[in-house]
Amino acid sequence: MRVLVVTTVHHPQDSRIRHRQIDAMLGAGWQVTYAAPWRGYGVAEEDVQGLRVLDVPRARGRRRLAALGAARRLLAAEAAAHDVVLLHDPELLLALSRRVAAPVVWDVHEDTAAAVLVKPWLPVPVRRVAAAAVRRAERRVESRVGLLLAEHAYQERFRRPHPVVPNTVKVPAEVVEPGGGRVVYVGSVSVVRGARELCELGARLTHLGVGVEVVVVGGADPEATALLRAAHERGVLTWWGFRPSSEAFGHVSGALAGLSLLHDVPNFRHSMPTKVIEYMAHGVPVVTTPLPLAVDLVEGAGAGVVVPFGDVEAVTEAVVALARDPQLRARLGSAGHAAARRDHDWSAHAGTFLEALRCAAGGVRGTGA
Repeated sequence: MRVLVVTTVHHPQDSRIRHRQIDAMLGAGWQVTYAAPWRGYGVAEEDVQGLRVLDVPRARGRRRLAALGAARRLLAAEAAAHDVVLLHDPELLLALSRRVAAPVVWDVHEDTAAAVLVKPWLPVPVRRVAAAAVRRAERRVESRVGLLLAEHAYQERFRRPHPVVPNTVKVPAEVVEPGGGRVVYVGSVSVVRGARELCELGARLTHLGVGVEVVVVGGADPEATALLRAAHERGVLTWWGFRPSSEAFGHVSGALAGLSLLHDVPNFRHSMPTKVIEYMAHGVPVVTTPLPLAVDLVEGAGAGVVVPFGDVEAVTEAVVALARDPQLRARLGSAGHAAARRDHDWSAHAGTFLEALRCAAGGVRGTGA
């Protein structure tokens, strides 16, 4: 199998794209061409057997036309040499010609219309109009391309059933017991993902002198960048920016807790925060806001603490309690790791992903899982 993978938005080292899906394809002996914004993110292109990399412009904020045009040209030039094309950004659907030279699959990572409602680069008055337009476009594109869904709840957006490849993770067999003097947030950072709360938590913990620091690992949008940079310079948290998955979760391993302080916005209500599963996979207690899927997972597994939205005092109390109670954090971390190994290990879903692409390459429409 020869697969063309394209993104102009995501970091080339994105965990789902590069470290789960592409690793699974390479492990199956497939040939992969990976077009991503390497230079746009300032990272070196990889030299890996079976993997051919191409650079495309990075799409960000309102500056997307150049990336879209480059993607259109790339698809026209490269699709015919591949058995299937895998797209990771909804706007890339606009780059498709009417007759693409290979079957196309769109990997649906998020509730696209709901995400539009919180895009800071879109003027507020046009967000609802844009979201409605996106929802209509999703229905139309379903007849042209195959779909992979990252959440079962996304089925409701489409007329036909489609394969679901959940945002599971690679779960290590052995983990370090939690207890280091840090709490960690891993992932993209924005205000709706808890940037202000992370900064305030860092300030509170510093003031209390409990020997616990806040560590943030992930790229940030402009507003969150300003907040994190100021907090980092004040010494109330450490912000590492984006780091490859192996390095990012090196900060998580052995930490006191993993933080998921996402706000109550439509895009998050029907999605599982992958970071919650990652924390559990590394045997670290979770402190999360009460988004429905996160609550079900954390409380069902006995893997952490649920705190109200925007309540930094409650987050601080949870962190201090974990710092003072080694038995509690060990119990929560162990329970989370066991649940992640049982129910959320990527190794159990990689086959479904590969089979969906095989079916698409063979002209067979996928069905729901």
